[in-house]
Parts: sequence; structure tokens; C-alpha cells
Amino acid sequence: MYKEAFHTQEINKLNFLVTGGAGFIGSNLVEYLLTHQAARVVVLDNYATGFAANLESFKQYKNLEIIEGDICSIEDCIKACKNIDYVLHQAALGSVPRSVENPIATNKVNVDGFLNILVAARDAKVKRFVYASSSSVYGDSKTMPKVESQIGKPLSPYAVTKLLNELYADVFSKTYQMEIIGLRYFNIFGPRQNPSGPYAAAIPLFMDALLSDKNAYINGDGEQTRDFTFVKNAVEANIRALFATLKPGDPIVYNVAVSDRISINKLYNTLKTVSGSQKNAVHRGERPGDIRDSLADISLAQRYLNYNPQIRVEEGLKITFDWFKNEFYNHQ
Repeated sequence: MYKEAFHTQEINKLNFLVTGGAGFIGSNLVEYLLTHQAARVVVLDNYATGFAANLESFKQYKNLEIIEGDICSIEDCIKACKNIDYVLHQAALGSVPRSVENPIATNKVNVDGFLNILVAARDAKVKRFVYASSSSVYGDSKTMPKVESQIGKPLSPYAVTKLLNELYADVFSKTYQMEIIGLRYFNIFGPRQNPSGPYAAAIPLFMDALLSDKNAYINGDGEQTRDFTFVKNAVEANIRALFATLKPGDPIVYNVAVSDRISINKLYNTLKTVSGSQKNAVHRGERPGDIRDSLADISLAQRYLNYNPQIRVEEGLKITFDWFKNEFYNHQ
């Protein structure tokens, strides 16, 4: 999936760290870097939400190093950052509902862990640090589409942690002259996104239900909208953010999306068509902490990062459904 290059630099002499590299987005970044012959790719993951199976097909690469460790341990972060040129920080406890149920765990990983890896990257003198932020930082802002300079009040503990990440990143970039870029992900989906567990995202849950003939559940009336973004677009944004030529005063936080929104009802009906199923979804109560509508303005990323997402939601859903049907369920 990653034969196309999103970089023009020679990366066969560069070392990369992907925190959370056994996770959904992280493993896709690992695949890109290995496909394009990075000198060394280090993964730091404690498998709390990632899976060793996501890295299994890359084990033949001698330039892949997997460290089973935790960003909540400063020692693990220091070890992982040794001789690293670039950091792609994906490790986090995701999910708004998880953060509502357990704000302490979410804060420990997403704030304390973030600070640990920032300090380790600073001390290792990495060239650039790119991290995953979230569209959840827009909170109760009614502005549409969402522009980076206008955020509202957070609606969940998860959103608070991501906002704190951006504040820490801003301070570290100014105080320690670090090159740090944050990417506000808008509902990323695609291959290797797991449907298991109580905090699984909507798209893998829908696919699991359609393939297993189980009930799919939609929260609320289903007319809430999201800017669903295929994972290949997120990988492009990360790679371009690593190598973009930025001047002092340029933005350091960017939306990562396709600037197109779809309702949850339409999303489910599209998946019904893709799967050939006639099974309707079951509606249930709204979830606390959820944003009603989400649509990104991606003009900053287009201008400063040369970000140009190619895969729209319908094409991405077909690719993802095929992966679930042929890869995920065949290996259960």
C-alpha cells in the first residue's frame, strides 16, 4: 500500500522511532518506513492497545528493532530515543469513552508519557518530533470547518490530554529550540484497526457486525457527522511533517483529514452496500463527550506540508473492508 513515496529525502541513512508502532496507525507508519528502506526503525510499544501481530509480517526486516516498553517509563523512552534522528509519537490511550471511565489512566499515558518521550527526544537531540494530536481539541467550538487557530473547550478528559500535548509541544519548541509538529487526526480508519474491546471505533465495529451478522449500534440519531480519514492519508501527513521545510513562525499544529464529512447513518449504509448486507443498524443513546459535527479545513497542511490526501472515504472503506474480510478474519 505504501509504494508511493511521500518524501524526497534519502532515508536509508536515517533512524526513526515510532512509539505505539504495534498499534493501528503506528504499524502503518512502520510499514511505510520499512518499505522505503529507512536505515533503522525502532518501535516502542507495551501492547496495551497495540498487537504484536501487526508487526509480524515485518519481522524479516533486519533494520526493525522492537522494544517492549512503556512511555510512562522515562528509562524506556531514553533507551528508545538513543541514536534516533526522527520521532513519530503515536503511543496513547485513545477513546473518549475510555477517558470518561478512567481519566487517571488516560492522563498518565497521554500527558505524563508524552512529557517523558518529549524529554527523551530533547536529550537525544532528535532532528524533529511529530506527534498525534486529535480533532477532539476543538471541543464545543461551533466553527465549521475546523481551523487550527479556533478551538473550543474540551468535552472529555481525552480531549484535555491532547490539548495539553499541544501546550507542552509549544513550550518545548520555544524553550529548547526543538522542531515539533502536531497532527490533529480526524477519525482515522483503515487496515489493522481492531474491532475488539469495549473502546473500538465505529468503522471496525460496523465491519465486524456486517461480516459476523451481529447487530451494529449507532449512538443517537446517527445524523452526527465526521471527517473520516483513511490511514494512508494520515501516513502521508506524518511523513511530510517529518521533512517539511518550516521557518520560525510557521504553524506547528495541522489538521489531518480530507475536508469532507459524512453522517454515521450514511457511513453505515455505504458499508452495507460494500458488504452486500441488508442488516440495519440499531440505534441507542448518545455517548457523553462526543462532538456533534466535525469537518476539517486542511489548507494549512496543504500549504506548509504539501499534504494532498488522495483517498476519499468510499474508496478507503472498500480497501478496509477487503482487508477485514481477507486478512483479519482469516487469521483469527
